[in-house]
Amino acid sequence: MATTTTTTEGKPTVLIVGAGLGGLMLGALLERIDIPYIIFERTSSIKSLGSAISVGSPLLALFQQLGIYDELVKLGLRYTSIAAHKENLEPYPLQDFTPLEEMTGYAQYIIARPILYDLLQRQIPAHKILLKKRILTINEEDDKVTIQAADNTVYEGDLLVGADGAYSAVRQRLYEKLKLKELLPKVDDEELPFNCTCLVGQTTYMDPEEFPVLKNPCSQVLTVRGIEVPYTWLVFTTAQSTCCWMVIHHLTKTTSKAAMEQRFRNNDNSEWGPHATKQMCDETRHLQTPAKVGDKYLTLGDFYDRTPHELISKVMLEEKVFETWYHGRTVLLGDGAVAAMHDALALSNLLYTLPSKAASDIEQLLSEYQEERRPMALATYKNSRMLSYVLRKDSVGMIARLISTNMPTWLWRIFLAKAFGNRPQAGFLEKIESNGTAPANPSPSMNKARAVYEERKSRAIAAQTV
Repeated sequence: MATTTTTTEGKPTVLIVGAGLGGLMLGALLERIDIPYIIFERTSSIKSLGSAISVGSPLLALFQQLGIYDELVKLGLRYTSIAAHKENLEPYPLQDFTPLEEMTGYAQYIIARPILYDLLQRQIPAHKILLKKRILTINEEDDKVTIQAADNTVYEGDLLVGADGAYSAVRQRLYEKLKLKELLPKVDDEELPFNCTCLVGQTTYMDPEEFPVLKNPCSQVLTVRGIEVPYTWLVFTTAQSTCCWMVIHHLTKTTSKAAMEQRFRNNDNSEWGPHATKQMCDETRHLQTPAKVGDKYLTLGDFYDRTPHELISKVMLEEKVFETWYHGRTVLLGDGAVAAMHDALALSNLLYTLPSKAASDIEQLLSEYQEERRPMALATYKNSRMLSYVLRKDSVGMIARLISTNMPTWLWRIFLAKAFGNRPQAGFLEKIESNGTAPANPSPSMNKARAVYEERKSRAIAAQTV
């Protein structure tokens, strides 16, 4: 059995399980403050799947601090509006996002998820990402946490971070132990519920001369809200002359991964994978999109046929905010792109201020982390639930669609200011001054790190003048 122990005097060693966007962002931030870390990824190669991500004011000041803002702008494609449509492709009024540029000081960009992933991965030294590391066991003592991978390698650290997604192995191991000790809240022991499945992918290069929608200098964000059919589908154009797409299947009732897998077994299909993906492609390929070639509307099938099969994936959109985010020396990042990166930022800000590696200081750090980030996760969850009202077929859905598509400008600005108010920065890097008119929400972890950063900088200047 091989054992690897990493120690740096006075600084905690962080073990990060999961090389997703959250895990990579945490690694990139720890790299800036010279806190030792290792990222463990269970797969044999990193292949980021998915559609497009909107990256704007909630992240761009942080990207400036990391020195990757200009590259993000080059790789992404600015968007100014979302064009929503009815099933018959009759358009709703445009949702105008240009006020955000004046309110926050930043434009909004669409970037393909694999390209964003690659950008963040390049911020991590290659030797700090270990592949084929499926974590089997977690053991914790007062002064350290130890993990063992399937290949019998063992790693020790001061903090274990579960950044491995909705079905986190770290969370499962943690919850198993808490359940045995009768410390796990009942709600955290329940299956992850979901009432949507999602099909995502990105086409290969599409010639703008053949597909004029790609000629627009701004990303075209085209959506169709199904009412008679249980789907919502979206198409995004990118700076690379590809189209990212997403199809959301709204299930008739909330279910769980276990229930869905049981359904597959009953149908002599035990795979949540290629068969299920192909089936959903076949069921939806006839649906028309607002993108046109001449007088013909492109269907979802037109995009599927231009997407490599291995880059099409089907996922579940879970709807749950756990109560337990940490215990002892183990902590969890939330799921999702922007939320996971914000979790990583809050955690790194607090790690920067950590006075020692003692269990009591780790406990205090993680308590502050949960106190700051869990309310944000709850707010995001509630907003998601409210947005789902527009898909209902009853009078509630009709009213929700009427309000969402005919919102007066003053109310729309209030909505944008609230929805994009969370714009934290790394308190341990030079502050990016905002030139927006709408103030950002306070971030306790950022302010705490900023105070420590300024104090250390003042001491360094004073030492130089002596």
